[in-house]
Amino acid sequence: MTPPTARSRSRFVDPAIDGYAAAHSTGPDAHQLELQRITQEKTGPAAGMQIGDDQAVLMETLVRAMGAKRAVEIGTFTGYSALAVARGLGPDGHLLCCDVSEEWTAIARQAWDEAGVADRIELRIGPGLETLRSLPPDAQFDFAFIDADKTGYAQYYEEVLTRLRPGGLLLLDNMLQGGRVVDDGAVDENVTAIRSLNDAIADDPRVTVVLVPIGDGVSFVQKI
Repeated sequence: MTPPTARSRSRFVDPAIDGYAAAHSTGPDAHQLELQRITQEKTGPAAGMQIGDDQAVLMETLVRAMGAKRAVEIGTFTGYSALAVARGLGPDGHLLCCDVSEEWTAIARQAWDEAGVADRIELRIGPGLETLRSLPPDAQFDFAFIDADKTGYAQYYEEVLTRLRPGGLLLLDNMLQGGRVVDDGAVDENVTAIRSLNDAIADDPRVTVVLVPIGDGVSFVQKI
């Protein structure tokens, strides 16, 4: 049986090339497809917040290749990205998920349980900054993913970076804001916040960064 083609959210790649790349990438399995279905059914238009399959398999591959065992995610939604990260971490890994929605993360909990990764995921409901600041001073992470309220990204970035080990990797989603970061007429609070953070990260001597036009733009930030 031919595996399903990976679902891409790319907005910046030629459609024919995007389709070819998706067809030659590892596609979603039954657990991922079911989570996509339930997310669409239960959240409606909000389902568009779910990351693409190409991003999910890339994240899983990166986490596994790094040998990462400790990870944190700010913004979990229905758990698709967390599922990818948890799989990459392996059975002895630990992923801390921070979100404010009991309703959406209830979908995530069920998906994690059915996929066999629930025992490596800790979900904390509440503001992400409060959760991060409540951690023990010596808590460190190998990998982090930020995909939450855009106006809070700068604060999340600083809190996570202080807890990221040297050589650790931080991914930030939606860093191109549908291309509006290069539109001088786009001045809403979300695009303004992301544009400012992109500038700050590019000039941050503590890290190396590459902003990749996958999905809605993902910044790959490595702590030096």
